[in-house]
Amino acid sequence: MDRCRSRLQGQLNSVYPASGSLPANLLAALEYALNNSGKQVRPILYFAAGRAISEAEQASIKAALALELIHTYSLIHDDLPAMDDDELRRGKPTLHKAFDDATAILVGDGLQARAFEIIADAPELSAEQKVKMIKVLAEASGFAGMVGGQYVDIQSTGKDLSLAALRAMHAMKTGALIRASVALGGIAAGASEAQLVALDTYAEHIGLAFQVVDDILDVESDTQTLGKTQGKDEQENKATYVKLMGLEGAKSEAQRLLEKALAALNDFGESAEMLRELGRYIVDRKH
Repeated sequence: MDRCRSRLQGQLNSVYPASGSLPANLLAALEYALNNSGKQVRPILYFAAGRAISEAEQASIKAALALELIHTYSLIHDDLPAMDDDELRRGKPTLHKAFDDATAILVGDGLQARAFEIIADAPELSAEQKVKMIKVLAEASGFAGMVGGQYVDIQSTGKDLSLAALRAMHAMKTGALIRASVALGGIAAGASEAQLVALDTYAEHIGLAFQVVDDILDVESDTQTLGKTQGKDEQENKATYVKLMGLEGAKSEAQRLLEKALAALNDFGESAEMLRELGRYIVDRKH
């Protein structure tokens, strides 16, 4: 994971436009957003999925960078007062608090657009790979993915959701980009259709497990460890797995989803060990 983060960090300079082409305050806000890195789970899943298909070093760092930009954009927008209204992200003031709402919106918009531009310009990817990646990433980011999931989340605040409705919401809001990360890794490595189906089954369950654990940590952890406001879900009366299943029930659900994810990798052998370890990390993590 450290090696993957180091590779990604070395690519961040390619995100910035040519020197002097941005107003100083907008450039400062962009730097603030990019230098406030988190766990970078999605790009690491991308690398691990590629390794599951081919043990050769993954060729396209650009697709991993694009995934991180999309994720960063989504967090910036989710934190806005009109959305989840959060003041802390990754242990620092959220972008709209450090700057202002309009600047945060524009930085998020710019990161989203830049992500697709980076994939389109990647010289190591074929035209066919680029088209597939852009389509997968666009779907995960849009109405059938993060945008739709965030809307349902906002509209559901203070309301009771069934477990099925909660799963459907988080399959879009959280799970879609995780599934896209794994899919892009498979596409970059030349996975067969059968391999892509197996990878997607893994990612579907891990994506849901990620959110279940988030809900657990919102109850069990603290603000300093999480790097964001602890207990926010309960304060906002949001539907969560803990609320619907109880704390122990949510923990059992996370383990059930992990087992389903790992079972999807049975045909991959040792090449998928990084994906297996990432699955365990996602479920066992403390922040």
